Amino acid sequence: MGDVSYDINLNNLIESVIHGLDSENLTESFDEDQNFKTKSVLCMPIYNSDKKIIGVTQLINKINGNPFNESDANTIEAFSIFTGLGIHNCQMYENACKLMAKQSVALEVLSYHATAQNDETEKLMTCDIPPAENLGLYTYEFNDLLMSEDETLKSTIAMFRDSNIIKKFRIPYDVICRWTCSVKKNYRPVTYHNWRHAFNVAQTMFTILYTGGLIPLFDDLEVFALLAGCLCHDLDHRGTNNAFQVKVESPLAMLYSTSVMEHHHFDHCIMILNSEGNNIFQSLSSEEYRKVIKMLEHAILSTDLALYFKKRGDFKKIVDQGEKEFQEPIKKDLLKAMMMTVCDVAAITKPWEVQYEVAHLVANEFFEQGDIEKTQLGEKPIMNFQNAFIDAICIPVYKMFAELNPGLEPMFVGVTNNRNNWQALAEDNERKKMGNGHAKITDMDKEKEKEEIKEENDSPQTIKPPRTSKVKPDQPLTARKSSIKSKQITPQKKVVIKEPKGKTKICTLM
Repeated sequence: MGDVSYDINLNNLIESVIHGLDSENLTESFDEDQNFKTKSVLCMPIYNSDKKIIGVTQLINKINGNPFNESDANTIEAFSIFTGLGIHNCQMYENACKLMAKQSVALEVLSYHATAQNDETEKLMTCDIPPAENLGLYTYEFNDLLMSEDETLKSTIAMFRDSNIIKKFRIPYDVICRWTCSVKKNYRPVTYHNWRHAFNVAQTMFTILYTGGLIPLFDDLEVFALLAGCLCHDLDHRGTNNAFQVKVESPLAMLYSTSVMEHHHFDHCIMILNSEGNNIFQSLSSEEYRKVIKMLEHAILSTDLALYFKKRGDFKKIVDQGEKEFQEPIKKDLLKAMMMTVCDVAAITKPWEVQYEVAHLVANEFFEQGDIEKTQLGEKPIMNFQNAFIDAICIPVYKMFAELNPGLEPMFVGVTNNRNNWQALAEDNERKKMGNGHAKITDMDKEKEKEEIKEENDSPQTIKPPRTSKVKPDQPLTARKSSIKSKQITPQKKVVIKEPKGKTKICTLM
């Protein structure tokens, strides 16, 4: 088809000129009858959204034999606009189909490489899994730093097995092993928000349920969702927070308007579940499946500290009112949200040696993010950031849980002890700044620092966590409920710590 040009004159008819086509070529496609003659022609270009001509609407010979007039031109112009929209939509649909096909292929490739290989699954399946009690999974003092990677996988299986989830929901053993390996594989090797962190969060959830005495408040499906949510709550974490994602206008920030990373973690969790041989919920009914996915999403999104601050006030009101049963759905969802925060930041409650190491892991990851330059943060010691974090986030929530159930008091004791330890370091740092200035830190200084505090923590003056009874998964519900008693928390003595030596780096515990 030749080029089409037209000029609209309000007082005259529209003149249409077709360049490069003579009468014979023009009429050939319309009628092979040699007696057909072109008497009048009306052409109108069809534009796309970029104002480029993608076609032409062409009319030849008006039925009544009269030439085309301005009214005809207006009609065909409107028709051409709708024609352009139709062509544009068809092209968009074709492109969308191609993109969906590409996405499907990419997802298939991603799922294959993100899913644990058969040899990894078989290795875990053939391992002897010790009881959770032998692995120390019921204790608040649990330390994964002493474990190998394989031992963390075994411990994960032990938690699902000893909570009776595998048997209760008829999960094929190869599926739970493959899913566990796949989840581990989908954590990036970042400094802190990696598989180890997710495993520790799940272990803390296991502990507060059974050792802490919260298990009577939940049914088996809820326990299943909580443990799975803990393991998946930071999937594919890049070592950067939501503020960083928004600031750099990352694709994730464009995809999600709020709780950027948490939404991504949940979507990644669903991707693993949809991968072949990884659906640990495959034996659930459609109604159970719908419920567990909803609970899984709620658990993962609840790890956004922005949501924690919004919900904390409501939770405190419920605790202050003496609520113990949490039977109402709204109250139970609020409890589960707070439990996710309690588990997510539980490193702050660990024994001092563990807390000290983890704090520096968080610091290093924070530096790598580059939100604030090291030179700026270097002027402020780690203790000040830790104390601010503990005061603003940790102590309020652990105090509420200690009031909720006495079995959870060791966590409040742990965070209080660590608060005193960081404060002692902060005071020592201030004295050094006023005296000798900034002395260069050495590994020996750091070791002496830890040893001196450890000695004091082991002395009679240190707060000792109260003995708590463990509630085993196979206990009857009545026996579980009898383990929950209300108890007022008595004020604890402050830890007396010798002046530690040396200085440390800087950090904020997330």
